[in-house]
Amino acid sequence: MAQVFLSDAEPRKALIALGSNLPVDGQAPRVVLDRTIAQLYDYVTAKGGGDFKLSQFYQTPAFPVGSGPDFVNAAISFDWRLGPNPLLEKLHAIEADFGRSRLQRWAARGLDLDLLGLGDLVLPDPDTWQVWANLSTQEAQSRAPDQLILPHPRMAERGFVLIPLCDVAPNWYHPTLGETVAELRAKLPPEACLEIHPL
Repeated sequence: MAQVFLSDAEPRKALIALGSNLPVDGQAPRVVLDRTIAQLYDYVTAKGGGDFKLSQFYQTPAFPVGSGPDFVNAAISFDWRLGPNPLLEKLHAIEADFGRSRLQRWAARGLDLDLLGLGDLVLPDPDTWQVWANLSTQEAQSRAPDQLILPHPRMAERGFVLIPLCDVAPNWYHPTLGETVAELRAKLPPEACLEIHPL
């Protein structure tokens, strides 16, 4: 994976989506997210990050429909001075601590952490990003990239991502779609937001 480094003069807004719909070691999804948020806060502040913001928790139907119990979803934003790779590695390490294995895409899980965006970075390049963004839902369910794709290529389609994200970064500007999180949220079809409720 290619390393991307940012200078100390360039903090960028990091966006993280969190979700859980299975207990871990007998702890309910909300408790799992609380523990995860505490770990992330400690990590971010230790690395010099700031302006840490947490959304409300939301109850959302599992995606795809019928794939498991309802999720508890949230979003976090913070200023980040390092590149995406250390952050992504930390997210994967936290998932592993909670027993996450990546054997099946979009399965029920104790913890799911997604790096949605990092400032205006488009990785690995705009053309590759477009390929992944253009996949059908069926293709996206069966294929996983072998490198980090930023911004997350399907975030603009997902109410369970955009609704919490509006709590913490409504004005973040999507570098390839040319719209803010709030504008993307407003364009979602009603069915994408059904049964998404604050807890």
